Amino acid sequence: MHLTRSATTVRTWRADDAPALARNANNRKIWINVRDRFPSPYTIDDAEGWVRHCARAMPATDFAIEVDGEAAGGIGVVLHDDVERVSAELGFWLGESFWGRGVMTDAVSLFVPWAFLQFELTRVYAHVFSYNVGSARVLEKAGFLREGLLRRAVIKEGRILDEWLYACVRDGDDETS
Repeated sequence: MHLTRSATTVRTWRADDAPALARNANNRKIWINVRDRFPSPYTIDDAEGWVRHCARAMPATDFAIEVDGEAAGGIGVVLHDDVERVSAELGFWLGESFWGRGVMTDAVSLFVPWAFLQFELTRVYAHVFSYNVGSARVLEKAGFLREGLLRRAVIKEGRILDEWLYACVRDGDDETS
């Protein structure tokens, strides 16, 4: 997979991405806004393990965001099964030195339409900690709508937090019973 807009490319992770991945991901400002399974500190061993994991994944659901020839961040979806098989959760992060340049908005705008088609989805959603206005703004710029506030829904660093639910739905026939 290889999608490009302006200076932003969403592509498959490569083994030679590990040093840039470790450098860009090893940042508390990123970790404070993502799930706890994202390592902190983020070491070269973590980066090499992630790249190996992505190379084995079938189907591939996690991809690198490349800027100026460097793996600057990541984007992916968590697919569901059973009755939720038409929905997927979006996750993303970007190295701090790339913030404020429209990179993540471009990446989400490139990736989500591809994911709709690739995985036959009707809905892509994202959870955002209520203090993370930067990620909320990215989603809004990429066409996501805030659907709700999940009160006291998550815990990060021992603090119980609210989180926003954002979603983007694919146009099509809606059926209800």
